Amino acid sequence: MIVTTAPSIEGHPIKETKGIVRGLIVRSPTIGQGFFGGLGQIFGGQNAAFTNMCEQVRAEAHDLCEAHAKAIGANAIVGMRYDASELKAGVTEVLCYGTAVVI
Repeated sequence: MIVTTAPSIEGHPIKETKGIVRGLIVRSPTIGQGFFGGLGQIFGGQNAAFTNMCEQVRAEAHDLCEAHAKAIGANAIVGMRYDASELKAGVTEVLCYGTAVVI
């Protein structure tokens, strides 16, 4: 499946728009991620524990978004975006969304 943040895919005309698709993950860090992330905050610099967790959550949200697109008969997603918000202390929502299309 082709996924892009652009509104179109060069060389692939959009034949049909299927609608908005999304993948949503709500996650809080594991005990280990919280511990090592806390150490990273103490010593400063890049926080590898939280970076890895964020990358994993974004990948899961992206996979869900693609699965949603496939389920409604699309073979591409245009205008893909990520959004994240804190639901409460230590609990984060990551949303991947875009427009499912047939090219």
